[in-house]
Amino acid sequence: MSFDYDLFVIGGGSGGVRAARIAAGEYGARVALAEESRMGGTCVIRGCVPKKLMVFASQAGLMAEEMRGYGWEGAQAGRFDWSVFRPKLDAELTRLERAYTANLEKAGVRIFHQRATIVDHHTIALADGTRQTAKHILIAVGGRPALPGIPGEDLGLISDDLFLLDRLPRRAMVVGGGYIACEFATILAGLGCDTVQVYRGDAVLRGFDRQARDLATLQLGQIGIDLRLNVTPEGLERTGDRIRVMLNDGMTEDVDAVFWATGRDPYTGGLGLENTGVHLRPNGAIVVDEWSQTAVPSIFAVGDVTDRVNLTPVAIREGHAFADTVFGARPRKVGHAGIASAVYLRPHEVAQIGLTEEQACARGDVDVYATEFRPMRSMFAGSNAKVMMKLLVDPDTDRVLGCHVFGPDAGEMIQLAAIPIGMGATKADFDATMAVHPTAAEELVTMRTPARRHRLAVQAAGGTAAG
Repeated sequence: MSFDYDLFVIGGGSGGVRAARIAAGEYGARVALAEESRMGGTCVIRGCVPKKLMVFASQAGLMAEEMRGYGWEGAQAGRFDWSVFRPKLDAELTRLERAYTANLEKAGVRIFHQRATIVDHHTIALADGTRQTAKHILIAVGGRPALPGIPGEDLGLISDDLFLLDRLPRRAMVVGGGYIACEFATILAGLGCDTVQVYRGDAVLRGFDRQARDLATLQLGQIGIDLRLNVTPEGLERTGDRIRVMLNDGMTEDVDAVFWATGRDPYTGGLGLENTGVHLRPNGAIVVDEWSQTAVPSIFAVGDVTDRVNLTPVAIREGHAFADTVFGARPRKVGHAGIASAVYLRPHEVAQIGLTEEQACARGDVDVYATEFRPMRSMFAGSNAKVMMKLLVDPDTDRVLGCHVFGPDAGEMIQLAAIPIGMGATKADFDATMAVHPTAAEELVTMRTPARRHRLAVQAAGGTAAG
């Protein structure tokens, strides 16, 4: 059977773009790609990139406070001007979008700037009514913010909207306790917005190490965020030019804007998958095997739409591995264990790789090397903010099972720590590494004695284990 293309990619985000570029540019495949919005996807246009730039902008107040502690008399951040920042942000995102498009075109990829849906195992329908056929279809449409399903939820904004505001709200509420919610609350508070954050749990950043979670929770309050734990909204209503939020603790809050940061769902609705044998999970995620292949041999999926590990570098690696495997005769799988991640809070970030202390304890015996201290830079300026570093070590093999950092530039540290840990480094390897002094990171190689040791108690006669 003759096809228009060897590969048709649906979605112009990180995973789809990488797969298309490698398949066409390195392996000579005939490739087309359809993107219904802006090239670059969530990370480039409405996620990682604009968020990180806003995090940088939001730290000016804390930096001015620190400079006063160093003797810079009258150091002030001044008033943040959104009307200056927003056009510069838009210009940068446009530059990146053009770069993504240019790289695809240079590789020989044909781009359709419109929505695409799947007709059958080899046919794609475009929004303009035309149809294209392909030997292989790759779905890389990512995810979309989820809403909580309460009355008046349409009065709230999703995370994408933060980057499109005409002006910043004077008072805002962020709903959620994950990394998006915590980063957005940090940004808004740092830019001068009166910020309330509500979360249904007892500490933010579920899934991270509990000690790091507790420190992050404390920090959010210390930087001026009104953090309400064990609280959820029950409904929203318009009152004048403001929004009234009814909370489950009986309280109400009047704010200028509500941002939903209550999770993301795979963007598979209306994609036409009912026309195929592709299997979906209850949340809409596409089920794939270790090669990113669906139950239909000609259809593959990568990135957040598969809900494996929803991080940009993971989507990129999956897309590249797909192209190598299918078009480069270089079969390659992507491991989804031991992936480093970071949350860009201010002044201290949260970063981790490997097992949390709670996971390690449930797994078996573990030695916990941990320290909390006031770092030189902020302590001199009069801050009581603490840094936390932790290594989790298997006492039998001496292998490092996990690393957790709460502190300035923790994301930069965890990227480097991920290399030896991914290679199976032992605590002895860390101990043998000469420290760089004076740095906060040197603590990772100078902790000699476990702060605590957890033993997995096993009942007699083959009973169950209890941590």
